[in-house]
Amino acid sequence: MTPPNIVLIMADQLAPQFTGAYGHPVVKTPNLDALAKRGTRFDAAYCNSPLCAPSRASFMTGQLVSRIGAYDNAAEFPASIPTFAHYLRTMGYRTCLSGKMHFVGPDQLHGFEERLTTDVYPADHAWTPDWQNPHERIDKWYHNMESVQQAGPAATTFQIEYDEEATFLARRRILEYAMQGTSPFAMVVSLIHPHDPYVPKQEFWDMYPDDVIDMPQTGLAGDPHTMRLHKGIGASETPVTEDEIRQARRGYYANTSYFDSKVGEIVKALEEAGELDNTVIIITSDHGDMLGERGLWYKMNFFEHSARVPMIVAGPGVANRTVGEPVSLLDILPTFLDIASGDSEPPEAAMPLDGRSIWPLMTGAEDDPEAGEVLGEYCAECASHPIFMIRRGPWKFIHCEVDPPQLFNVIDDPFEQENLANDPSHSARLAAFQAEIAQKWDERTIRNDVLASQKQRGPVHKAMEIGALTSWDYQPVRDAAQEFVRNHMDWTVAAEKTRFPPYSIK
Repeated sequence: MTPPNIVLIMADQLAPQFTGAYGHPVVKTPNLDALAKRGTRFDAAYCNSPLCAPSRASFMTGQLVSRIGAYDNAAEFPASIPTFAHYLRTMGYRTCLSGKMHFVGPDQLHGFEERLTTDVYPADHAWTPDWQNPHERIDKWYHNMESVQQAGPAATTFQIEYDEEATFLARRRILEYAMQGTSPFAMVVSLIHPHDPYVPKQEFWDMYPDDVIDMPQTGLAGDPHTMRLHKGIGASETPVTEDEIRQARRGYYANTSYFDSKVGEIVKALEEAGELDNTVIIITSDHGDMLGERGLWYKMNFFEHSARVPMIVAGPGVANRTVGEPVSLLDILPTFLDIASGDSEPPEAAMPLDGRSIWPLMTGAEDDPEAGEVLGEYCAECASHPIFMIRRGPWKFIHCEVDPPQLFNVIDDPFEQENLANDPSHSARLAAFQAEIAQKWDERTIRNDVLASQKQRGPVHKAMEIGALTSWDYQPVRDAAQEFVRNHMDWTVAAEKTRFPPYSIK
């Protein structure tokens, strides 16, 4: 029996709290809603490193960033590390990537047989942070408050153009797979929205009048990590007005609905190709967006709005339910192996995996919110030491050597306003988490490795900027001589081959 196709659609910086599918009263996400209505919605899904490139490397490999050295947005993702795309190819799948994956380094495929677009961000070491000077801003690429201050509609942006292209090419390839009888296939469609800047198309902006926009529920928190991030994104020097906050949230909501519309286009393509009933569809994101909560914006922390991600799954065999058990992007690779192997044993992983298959949870296994565990690491900008997170049951523990510990019950306190690490009644739980951190991670070694990696990349990037540029940025393969109608083709044959469904005599 042929295993199902797999289509994963990934947003960038989409917090589930700001979607209709997860209960937001304002944001319209009808296509996510429809998938959740017939599939499984995970209510405690997390990224494992709340920044684009490290989160995606971890997601692709099923491994924590400290294991693979993909610490930040300019750390190379080594070509020798197997990804789910490698494994799926060996299991008979055609593998395809359309859109962003923020691979850093000369390998821009990482197991995908084909890639339909270039990436939206650079593939070199330019965005390397410096933990020796953690308070030094690199204004060329560090987040600042312009995204909040300049929110508003536009006819187009580089992000809109990118997502239009990535969706169009993905739709075309799905229909080509149907024409060619290609099965099974695994496709990742990875879009840049609703990532800041918060600049949507007018039609989506108009969906959200100012008077329906809800404001952040929490003010600026005073803990050292929050204050460091507040300074790092320029919020300390550039206070924003209530109107600017409202406009930024309006733009984010509009771009969330735009992303949802692209989900609808991909689902429609699968339906037109006759593959919808044989395709497992997964919707997720690389991380979330604080969107003003705690006085913070963007990501780079393990608070709920930054670290939680949507995860909605629909398709053959998928149960219709919600799951409260904590899961993470690390779980995607082993889950894909289970989906692809069917009743057979999945192949043995070539490297230790830090995730687990959640296919049983997708297909009806007991949901135990007390059982799941999520681990997280952050080793990038706006920090000087590794930050670790453990989410287990209702508890979240955040640890950094230079910050006070943070312990939250995220079920009772979803906005993380009460740090229970300071509560004597939780001293035993705090001590147990601290001991677990010491057992799981060697903080000093990891910090030294991060510092060495940052130092090592410096001369490489400096040299690459001198003389002729040999770019690592992906160049999509295209042969115009084989497209549409050419002189070496019979146009009637070309028309017949590219018509789907094919013409049939009645």
